[in-house]
Amino acid sequence: MKRFGSFRASKKRKEQGRSAERRQSEPQGLQASGLSSSPSTPTQVTKQPTFPLESYKHEPERLEARLRSFSSPPDTGQRFSLPHLPHLPVCVTKSSTLSTTSKTAQGTTEGMLEKLELEDEAVEESESDIYTRFMKSHKCYDIVPTSSKLVVFDTTLQVKKAFFALVANGVRAAPLWETKNQSFVGMLTITDFINILHRYYKSPMVQIYELEEHKIETWRELYLQETFKPLVNIFPDASLFDAVYSLIKNKIHRLPVIDPVSGNALYILTHKRILKFLQLFVSEMPKPAFMKKNLEELGIGTYDNIAFIHPHTPIIKALNIFVERRVSALPVMDESGKVVDIYSKFDVINLAAEKTYNNLDISVTQALQHRSQYFEGVVKCNKLETLETIVDRIVKAEVHRLVVVNESDSIVGIISLSDILQALVLSPAGAKRKESETE
Repeated sequence: MKRFGSFRASKKRKEQGRSAERRQSEPQGLQASGLSSSPSTPTQVTKQPTFPLESYKHEPERLEARLRSFSSPPDTGQRFSLPHLPHLPVCVTKSSTLSTTSKTAQGTTEGMLEKLELEDEAVEESESDIYTRFMKSHKCYDIVPTSSKLVVFDTTLQVKKAFFALVANGVRAAPLWETKNQSFVGMLTITDFINILHRYYKSPMVQIYELEEHKIETWRELYLQETFKPLVNIFPDASLFDAVYSLIKNKIHRLPVIDPVSGNALYILTHKRILKFLQLFVSEMPKPAFMKKNLEELGIGTYDNIAFIHPHTPIIKALNIFVERRVSALPVMDESGKVVDIYSKFDVINLAAEKTYNNLDISVTQALQHRSQYFEGVVKCNKLETLETIVDRIVKAEVHRLVVVNESDSIVGIISLSDILQALVLSPAGAKRKESETE
């Protein structure tokens, strides 16, 4: 250490000597102004190492490609054809400017990589909680796009028009605004559409009056009279760890980010968006040992009593399973037991797009014909694949779950985004496993 110190002192004295010689050889005017070189010479600025996210902001194309919003499915070329809709009391906002509180939160994200730089003593510690520390060192504000579309519904809007508006805007959920109390009171999701169909559908010959005539506030009063819960939301300066914990603890799929100063909804966080954000920086961090273990060793996923349907299963029966089993997708198995398709909650919204919700006796195969032209097949995995492989596959495929199959392509289990976030973020922090969530 002494030899290294004396070398640095000697080097510093030499640099000071050269600097003094340069000052003596420069014109007096330059010395007075504090410049050490001619004005025509570009000034060299030593840049501090920045967090990768900060450098992406100077590369618009790269930023757009890597940090685009995934609150709705990727554009597959599919377009829903809708009849002309009358003017709806729907608010579509683009969050490009946030409140002072949010801007302050942005300032604290400068040099985010420095928060995760491992000191000598930290290297010696276990790396199993590296993703937990990453989430705790970043705020919800960091994940909010510079500009994004947010659809807000007033509770006086008719339910039917609200679901049409979800389809027209390509979103899966919308915060609900109650004018009387001047506050957000809940979320309208595809699950609400499923619950209405499940509760009130009789036959193709009977119109669903409740869907055609009820307002959102009426539906909420009827459906939530015994199970009413306040809206679960989060502030922009809360950590991403808190966001993951809230999503899984409350068994929800969408978490509104609300500005505490203005009361405005800024963005809706999802499991997919959070995992995508984490995946961007995985290569910058040490890899925990558990990432090299397979699903069987880790025990991640659901493998008992898996809900499934067949190609000829009526849509109304599939909806009943969604409600009764509280699942978000149903693998479709053929007569030989092979997985040939998957019917998810998001597919149900197509019933609203095509106005075919009055006939729910048609089969799942008929209902899925609309997507046959772009559907690339069920994204699968097996229990012997590593968690690292699973995470990479589910992020690249931009899906919400993988179907776990055996050698004969028969279903073994399901691994969801919440299962993965639980394993990466919560379990290393000691957070207990929660039950399967609903939308």
